[in-house]
Amino acid sequence: MKILAIGETIWDVIGSDEHLGGAPFNFTVHATRLGHDVTFLSGVGADPRGRRALRQAERLGIGTAHIQTISGVPTGTATVKLDADRQPHFEIHRPAAYDHISLTETELADITLQSPRWIYFGTLHQVSAQARELTRRAIGANPQAGRFYDINLRPNCYTADLVIDLAARATTAKLNQHEARTLAGWCGIPGESAQHFCRDAADRFGWQAVCVTRGANGCAMLIGDEYHEVPGVAVKVIDAVGAGDAFSAAFLHGLAAGWDAARTATFANRVGALIASRPGATPTWTPEEIESGG
Repeated sequence: MKILAIGETIWDVIGSDEHLGGAPFNFTVHATRLGHDVTFLSGVGADPRGRRALRQAERLGIGTAHIQTISGVPTGTATVKLDADRQPHFEIHRPAAYDHISLTETELADITLQSPRWIYFGTLHQVSAQARELTRRAIGANPQAGRFYDINLRPNCYTADLVIDLAARATTAKLNQHEARTLAGWCGIPGESAQHFCRDAADRFGWQAVCVTRGANGCAMLIGDEYHEVPGVAVKVIDAVGAGDAFSAAFLHGLAAGWDAARTATFANRVGALIASRPGATPTWTPEEIESGG
């Protein structure tokens, strides 16, 4: 399956360590591990972090042809602090190179020629007006593609109007419990249960599928008219950075394979839990480990 992923490349700074990430970057790594052909559209600065990012992307099997090098703006960084439950809290530093990527007509035609089946985007990158226009053009040039929105709210990197607009552009969405409550409040969606939220939000935005992740308590998923909840997978959490992005890749993998909600949710839960049990956002893993329960 061909996927176009649009968004940020960020070095996550955790204490004295730096890990290459950003939700779209992490998603691209994990979707590639699941066997998909992902074109990643992003940007890095003309600086040492940017050069390191490109080298590491190549080592991870990510094509760098559409990771643009932007002069005069630094490669993106985020300070990450882990709470007592090893859950990450982010401070995003801007301006950043990924805010300034662009698409020529030739580049857009080249991407369109690949006929992506899905276009993936999040919220953080779309704060930039230039990014929103780029994404709008990519969607317009590929009307056959599904549109996967990973809502992923980060402090000071969203507005209600932006999130509602992006939700309306999507055909599938993934969000966590806090994000579901936030979106429900903005839109007046009753918060009676996860199932009510999934069904009401799908009706409101025209989503074909939606998933609400619940951390250690698993997830709630709606695909078409089929709703299913699965419990969490018990693991020792090392750090949860990237676990949600891996979950998104596995969710989209299940959709593409035509799996039902129960199988998709179970598989995505296992992938997310495995990533949370290992250090870094993109640790080495294989689909065979998930299928075998490893």
